[in-house]
Amino acid sequence: MPIYNKLVRDKIPNIIRSSGKDCNCITLEYEFYISELKRKLREEVEEYTQAADDSEAVEELADILEVVHALAQIHKILPEDLEKVRAKKVEERGGFKDRNFLIEVTE
Repeated sequence: MPIYNKLVRDKIPNIIRSSGKDCNCITLEYEFYISELKRKLREEVEEYTQAADDSEAVEELADILEVVHALAQIHKILPEDLEKVRAKKVEERGGFKDRNFLIEVTE
């Protein structure tokens, strides 16, 4: 039986069981949960960078967003309030649409 030792979405254990398999899961203590969310974010970002096409990339972006929403909850902020912070930063500093690549700054 494969050993995964990783944070999974809430319905995954039931999906595994409904397929006729069994699985062993635990509920993480809060601090370990935060650590595993951070690890999950890195995992999802890596999967995004390896995406073979737009469809796969969009699936991975959705996974990243789900982890970001969980992390926002950890920091006691709603996703819509996080979006307001993001929008404010875009207003003040811009986004990434112009594709600017800073080479150097001289005095």
